[in-house]
Amino acid sequence: MKAHASSERNARTAQTPVGFPLSQQRPAIFVTGAASGIGRACAELFARRGWFVGLYDINADGVASIAAVLGEQNAMSGALDVSNPEAWRQALAAFWKCSGGRLDVLLNNAGILSSGRFEDVPLDKHHAMLSVNVRGMITGCHCAFPYLRGTPRSRVVNIASATAIYGQPELATYSGTKFAVRGFTEGLDLEWTKFGIRVSDIWPSFVKTPMSDDFGHIPSAKALGIRLTPADVASTVWDCATTKRFIHKTHWTVGLQAGALSLATRLAPSALTRWVVQRIAL
Repeated sequence: MKAHASSERNARTAQTPVGFPLSQQRPAIFVTGAASGIGRACAELFARRGWFVGLYDINADGVASIAAVLGEQNAMSGALDVSNPEAWRQALAAFWKCSGGRLDVLLNNAGILSSGRFEDVPLDKHHAMLSVNVRGMITGCHCAFPYLRGTPRSRVVNIASATAIYGQPELATYSGTKFAVRGFTEGLDLEWTKFGIRVSDIWPSFVKTPMSDDFGHIPSAKALGIRLTPADVASTVWDCATTKRFIHKTHWTVGLQAGALSLATRLAPSALTRWVVQRIAL
């Protein structure tokens, strides 16, 4: 039994990347979809507060320009297609080296959206949302596991949406991907707690980002308004990433609207919730 336990420990050690002593470094966050919007706001906020930041996006030039402003001592950047496992492996290895051997927070922010009546949205766009919003998150967590496990008290923060509270018409597939984020977050948080890794997600309502240009014709966006800014979401991500672990929450809402809808779905009968959403969205 002792030999068996020793071999298990050696196998685990071999899978965990080796870096410098953690006590000598500042915390580090890896941000996907960091070229604009929520990802950029989060990267800039964490950098201002003393963290080392990795900015990754399919738009390599965009994240490079932001990293240049933040300074090479504070940030690095790179191209990343989140649906590509090999791209993840290369990006994480480079980040681990530059961060001094730590990954305190993995922020899965990259996401895309195509809105409109389900049958009018081309099928390849539905599939693209699944690839980026769901496959990208799963791939990132799978590839990042040894780095997260090698950093004490690490966290994963997944950007979901208030559309994960109740499905939204003209956002059916996007909403479905965010339900997947919600379920994945809940399950992985329970599974990874034994490794000291906590997993949470963020539920903002409509946010003023380049993506919101696609919201103009959506009835629920018209009814509720686009009230949040990327900075609002970044502030909640910061709270989620830095809160004391004994008050850990799995789901974090952003804004009064998302908070009220979340509360209502927990307290009200499902038929009433459906009626309210239908009145807002149709």
